[in-house]
Amino acid sequence: MANFEARTSAASGRITVSLTGECDLAARDHLTAVLLDAVHRSRAVFVDFTGLTFIDSSGVHSLVTAHHAAKQTGGHVYVINAVGPVAAVLEITGLDTLLRAPAEERRHV
Repeated sequence: MANFEARTSAASGRITVSLTGECDLAARDHLTAVLLDAVHRSRAVFVDFTGLTFIDSSGVHSLVTAHHAAKQTGGHVYVINAVGPVAAVLEITGLDTLLRAPAEERRHV
């Protein structure tokens, strides 16, 4: 796995999954497992992209998988703090809209 980390923290009825490094095929299974665990533990999962420098279709697949799992239980997966090339991938795929956090939860970086 090339320079990828996914850390979870829980607070205020939600789980935040903070991503750092590069999310590619080598990271997909790990990211999917972390996101699905978070979805099963909380109805609100925030995926913080502050430290992520790269994401490809493998990471997009993990996000979509987690989104569908959350929807089945009435939960939500939200993305926050995506910038640069990572934000561009989310925009191109429509995930920036599909997984947009409520206005009061978005931070401007």
